[in-house]
Amino acid sequence: MMAYQPLSDRLRPQTLADFVGQRHLLGENRALSRVFASQHLHSMIFWGPPGTGKTTLARLIAQQSDLQFISLSAVLDGVKEVRKAVEQAQLHREQFQQGTLLFVDEVHRFNKSQQDAFLPYVEDGTFVFIGATTENPSFELNNALLSRARVYVLRSLDEDDLKRVLQRAQTLVSEDLGEALIIESAAAEVLIQAADGDARRLLNFVEQATDFAEPNIDAQTQAPGLVLTPQACKEVVQAGIRRFDKGGEAFYDQISALHKSVRGSDPDAALYWLVRMLDGGVDARYLARRLVRMASEEIGNADPRALDVAINAARAYERLGSPEGDLALAQAATYLAVAPKSNAVYMAYKAALKDIKQHGSDEVPLHLRNAPTKLMQSMDYGQGYRYAHDEPDAYAAGECYFPESMVEREYYLPVERGLEIKIAAKMAHLKQLDQQAENKRRQGS
Repeated sequence: MMAYQPLSDRLRPQTLADFVGQRHLLGENRALSRVFASQHLHSMIFWGPPGTGKTTLARLIAQQSDLQFISLSAVLDGVKEVRKAVEQAQLHREQFQQGTLLFVDEVHRFNKSQQDAFLPYVEDGTFVFIGATTENPSFELNNALLSRARVYVLRSLDEDDLKRVLQRAQTLVSEDLGEALIIESAAAEVLIQAADGDARRLLNFVEQATDFAEPNIDAQTQAPGLVLTPQACKEVVQAGIRRFDKGGEAFYDQISALHKSVRGSDPDAALYWLVRMLDGGVDARYLARRLVRMASEEIGNADPRALDVAINAARAYERLGSPEGDLALAQAATYLAVAPKSNAVYMAYKAALKDIKQHGSDEVPLHLRNAPTKLMQSMDYGQGYRYAHDEPDAYAAGECYFPESMVEREYYLPVERGLEIKIAAKMAHLKQLDQQAENKRRQGS
């Protein structure tokens, strides 16, 4: 009996022509296309979301360049496996005069000393190194390793890419079944939307949904087949997103419940949802990031300490891990819940972003520009700028800091809660000074 092989593995591209997505890297005369064409390999870091083809690209580079391919996982493998891979690469070069491509998945999971272990063998040519990561390499990888590897950013697959993957999956599954698999257009849309740019996730959905396909007779050929309906796909998709949830609701519903509990100033409910997700196995670092977001979005300047509390909780978790670090997240969640609330910064940010998208890139007024050179000074850069510290109360009353083509805006409107009560009073005073300056200007003219 043949061992089970997932659809995503069986559909893995065997040639570059079959690869889907990443046109910004693999299009004509693009970065990775030149690597394939020139055969001048260098060490690389593939940074991108899951299911975007990082492992497949590494395999294709090894195949195209006639290199032995060795794969490690930073999640599963350690120093022992790294040494074994080095020995295997050295032996292969001695016996067969063939190079090796060493691929390390989730490379950011290796600690500093483990990452440093690769450096001598990268430099002496024992192997070409390719690491794959879903995390920002700037924060997760050593500078020494980054300096020896070029970072390529892989993007989530777009809808057209996923349609191509789905069509290939439909063909392969039909061959496996010995009868046609028909995927209704509405069903395809459900699968593609749920995949969220992840080809592997899409193929897993297809494989699961096939078990729910309904018998169908082709109206023209009368040949038997199977049809995937939107309802069947929705059932599979809903089951697939019940992550970290022992009670039956979707994972993101629990995140929403936590966020709304904090916004609603209910520390007990906030603690309940936080602990429920931690107990269910959610990535606590994800929760930490969400708490930091809540501190700015829901509290803002009504209590600026909230952001410090959230960031410190995230740092504490990174240092301690679970279960010790869980308590720091609980402390942050309850503090955010009882803190005075303001979404003034959040609303101001959205209003400013809307203006920027509508008005484009208006020029910086001359008086706000730096003038470090004589040429810039001759062009009136910085001319007429009023240095606020030289003005009464360190405030240049009546000065305008917006582009000349824009009417001055009021984005930030503090609420009457927490520290923003004082901020609102300060802003009202400054506005009064602006009005006095404007009145003097009019009287002078």
